[in-house]
Amino acid sequence: MDPVLEVIGRHAIVPVVAIEDAEKAVPLARALKAGGLPLAEITFRTAAAKAAIEAIAQAEPDMVVGAGTVLTAEQVDDAKAAGARFLVSPGCNPTTIRRAQERGIPITPGVCTPSDIESALELGLTTLKFFPAESYGGLKTLKALAAPYGMVRFVPTGGITAANLPDYLAFPKVHAIGGSWMVKADLIDQGRFDEIENLTREAVTLAAAARG
Repeated sequence: MDPVLEVIGRHAIVPVVAIEDAEKAVPLARALKAGGLPLAEITFRTAAAKAAIEAIAQAEPDMVVGAGTVLTAEQVDDAKAAGARFLVSPGCNPTTIRRAQERGIPITPGVCTPSDIESALELGLTTLKFFPAESYGGLKTLKALAAPYGMVRFVPTGGITAANLPDYLAFPKVHAIGGSWMVKADLIDQGRFDEIENLTREAVTLAAAARG
């Protein structure tokens, strides 16, 4: 497994961040680190994403920062140039995946059907994002999907909260979960980084207990 994906698996939680102001990126990264979670997925849902990734990569080089909502080969290039160390996409686009592989950056594409999973396997990927997790039936569906694919590990994302995190992480085929409850947009916009740190610390404690 790619070393960056191994780090993500050890921490078990990927904060999924939509940030509107790149100047808040470094304080956010420091709050996550102080809470015990030195990684983040900055989604390409906002115009500030690339600058935010670049700011974190430069100011906090030990932070494992990645890019999410990567939809195109061009965004792969942008994320790589900004310093992203991993990529996440909502779907399984072969063109985007191949560009990431060419650029030597791990990508976790989104899947929600057996056909999606087999498309990813054909491209050599075995760590996949189950998305949108809760909308597609949650852990019950994930267990059914995972059963035929013993080689695959999943990163459920979409509707994951502190309440259902323990159940997901107790399932052995879950590599990590993606969640945004500790990095909500209003907390970032209002500069409530102490609250982000506290929510992150609580999430880390929950994850550790779930993993035993």
